[in-house]
Amino acid sequence: MDIKKILPENGPPIEEVSKYIEKYKNDLIVIKYGGNVFIDKDIFNNFITDIGILNKLGISIVVVHGGGPRIKRELEKSNIQSKFIRGLRVTDKKIIDIVENVLIDFNDDIVQSLIEKRCKAISIHTKNNNIIEVIPEAAELGFVGIPNKINNSFLKDMIKENNIPIISPLGLGEDNQIYNINADTAAGAIAKSLKSRRLLLMTNVEGVLNKEKKLIEEISSSEILEMVKNETITEGMIPKINTCLDAVNNGVTAVGIIDGRKPHSILFEIFSDKGSGTLIRK
Repeated sequence: MDIKKILPENGPPIEEVSKYIEKYKNDLIVIKYGGNVFIDKDIFNNFITDIGILNKLGISIVVVHGGGPRIKRELEKSNIQSKFIRGLRVTDKKIIDIVENVLIDFNDDIVQSLIEKRCKAISIHTKNNNIIEVIPEAAELGFVGIPNKINNSFLKDMIKENNIPIISPLGLGEDNQIYNINADTAAGAIAKSLKSRRLLLMTNVEGVLNKEKKLIEEISSSEILEMVKNETITEGMIPKINTCLDAVNNGVTAVGIIDGRKPHSILFEIFSDKGSGTLIRK
């Protein structure tokens, strides 16, 4: 295989890519694609390109996507105001119907874009191949759930057949009620269930910053807990950090919080010495 023909011109150096391909060849990477990064068409196209390249190089990938900006736009069209508690959208019957439709539409966009790149991508959501069973997060949040069980045998079968599972953060409760799930939480639960080599959380920030607002390239779980304690890490980043810590303490080798705004940030994170964000290890 001529790696040069596969990689983009503005991607990581070829000599570094060659080194890391062997490292990840038989491993699994779970990627959460979400936040504001996916409302930019160029970033979306870069993301699709990166996933296609990983697939061609024989690396197994599972994608979990979010949908916040699209959901917000559709709720506004229906004149519905969102209320948030602890960063989670309070979700009633009317809202969950809109959330489900938006997430499934976005899932289809990703799958079709990957098929155009000659990848075998498969949609996974509450209306097709559902794999997530949930319990309610809290009564005050309505139809917001926490993953309780992942059907990872189905996922493993799909991965063995070189499919790329594209998973919407939705799940079913005991009564078959549909629940919305925080996309970071869903990705973390799937990464834990599959014991993936890496969990990558694509965001619209550089990564974890120190008190001087400088990027921290690598950090341990104990060091990051100290940063939460001394309030270097606050508010919006805390739920992400909790997902990261839960993952690295339950079988995931390392978690990357990466800057999805950078071109080919996934390729740089996996195939370069420097990476493209913050790597968190146990």
